[in-house]
Amino acid sequence: MTVINERHGFAIAYPDNIFTPKSDQPKTDEGGVYLSKDGKAKLLVGAFENADRQSLEDYRQFLISDQYATAKIDYAPVKARWFVLSGDRNGETFYQRVSFTCGGKLINSWAMLYPTSERKIYDRVVEAVARSYTPGAGRTGSCD
Repeated sequence: MTVINERHGFAIAYPDNIFTPKSDQPKTDEGGVYLSKDGKAKLLVGAFENADRQSLEDYRQFLISDQYATAKIDYAPVKARWFVLSGDRNGETFYQRVSFTCGGKLINSWAMLYPTSERKIYDRVVEAVARSYTPGAGRTGSCD
């Protein structure tokens, strides 16, 4: 299944035999939450305005110190406009890709969280989802 966000312009595909949209999530054009059938794995997808005008490095450090403070990060490449944080926290594996688009005005992000005990299955899913992801640049692709 491919999700195309009209407002922010990003696209991402996920296997619909593994994930389904969370049924009680609020209707928003900021993104969505997708759950595995057993509810143990999550795919979080979204984009939002960088209202505080954080730099890529500042936002990365915020995630490391806030979201992943107790995590063991084992993969963390940084490029000019994106970064990945991946590792393990309390028996849960995470992979998060964050892209800054439109000169840093938009932050596009997706993350997959899943039991470390099921890493053989979900690591392959992460790779497939990562290949499908296209960060957005607004409705027309021109950062509107």
